Amino acid sequence: MDRVTSRSDDAKERRDIKDSTGEGEMAIGIDRIGMFVPDQYLDLTDLATARGVEPSKFTVGIGQSRMSVPRQCDDIVSMGANAIADILPEIDVDRLGLMVVGTESGIDQSKSSSLFIKHLLGLPNRIESFEIKEACFGGTAGLFVAYHYVAAHPDRTVLVVASDVARYGLGTSGEVTQGAGAVAMLVSANPGIIALDDDSEDYSEDINDFWRPNGRTEALVDGKYSMRVYLDFFRHAFDAYCDRRSLGLDDFGALLFHLPFTKMGVKALRVALEHADDRNRERLEGNFAMSARYSREVGNLYAGSLYLSLLSWLENPRGDVGDDGVRALAGQRIGLFSYGSGAMGKFFTGRVQPGYQRHLRVQAHARMLNDRRRIDVAEYERLFAAYYGTGDFETQIPSSGFYFSGVRHSIRQYSLAGRSEG
Repeated sequence: MDRVTSRSDDAKERRDIKDSTGEGEMAIGIDRIGMFVPDQYLDLTDLATARGVEPSKFTVGIGQSRMSVPRQCDDIVSMGANAIADILPEIDVDRLGLMVVGTESGIDQSKSSSLFIKHLLGLPNRIESFEIKEACFGGTAGLFVAYHYVAAHPDRTVLVVASDVARYGLGTSGEVTQGAGAVAMLVSANPGIIALDDDSEDYSEDINDFWRPNGRTEALVDGKYSMRVYLDFFRHAFDAYCDRRSLGLDDFGALLFHLPFTKMGVKALRVALEHADDRNRERLEGNFAMSARYSREVGNLYAGSLYLSLLSWLENPRGDVGDDGVRALAGQRIGLFSYGSGAMGKFFTGRVQPGYQRHLRVQAHARMLNDRRRIDVAEYERLFAAYYGTGDFETQIPSSGFYFSGVRHSIRQYSLAGRSEG
């Protein structure tokens, strides 16, 4: 089958899906997804041994195996730019109208990280560009800004970037739930991967479960309280959404979660499955396991964690594979729960689009994760302590991609494969 015929068939199937669900309006959602993680990681069995903890407490109790460890050259700008570069060859730059970065790891009290990223990628100056902060919710806030922008400008597309460095401090209770990386999404009309529904259920409250005051490089967190709030917010939003739409577990192909660590999502899924039959329980637990694979290997991406979960689910097959070797996901409704401490929660849904698998970068992402270098605890502690310092950046030049190369005259500098970007 040639490419033109295939695209035509996909478009017809998307129309059939909308007609069968009574949704005849224009589809808007995620057309492409890119990712980036630093090229070194810490094995959490090594961390457990160094901290005098039984390894299963981290690998089973928390549900993490590895965490990405950033060097000084890995900041939200360089990681965000690299995540976009992952999908940039497939983007029609002439149609881009907006770029939004969701992050809680800001690099400036005033200037948006998105402006740095736009410059590094050589994107047109006519593009609107800004940054959103609400703890781990910033990426989702950006996604729905993008949704409504495209609804008003169907011929335009939007780049949404969720880029963060999760830090809690050496030897703290949150140390095992650290990580770093970025996810980039292109939002468009008639998307290739996920068509979003614009009928979310939101829940917000002024609480203090996690925060990072000015002048601090590590977050403050009440872990048990934050877990309880996360589960309460999910129950509120999920139950209200299902009641309003008269939906049950049978109506969801998968339930995906913000995963600062995978056990948090396990507990949220248990809330949804309290009254589930064996068939729904087995199906949704199996799909959750696939969605947690990348998070287990990367760690906490804050604003990007939910979308790493989505990408993991799409790129890690589990059953439902047809004769052509393709998972039968097209048309499935998925539920997604986004949470940002402080606190903001949103439950929303979308449908997997026909031909979605052709828009994924499964092999490239597998190489990115598999080619990382394992470091020991001593090197991890050195990198952690030096992250906000003024070290010798020339010793950290990566083999490819963008990187933060230091500060000159109080202005952040970036480079690409040895070429100064200024």
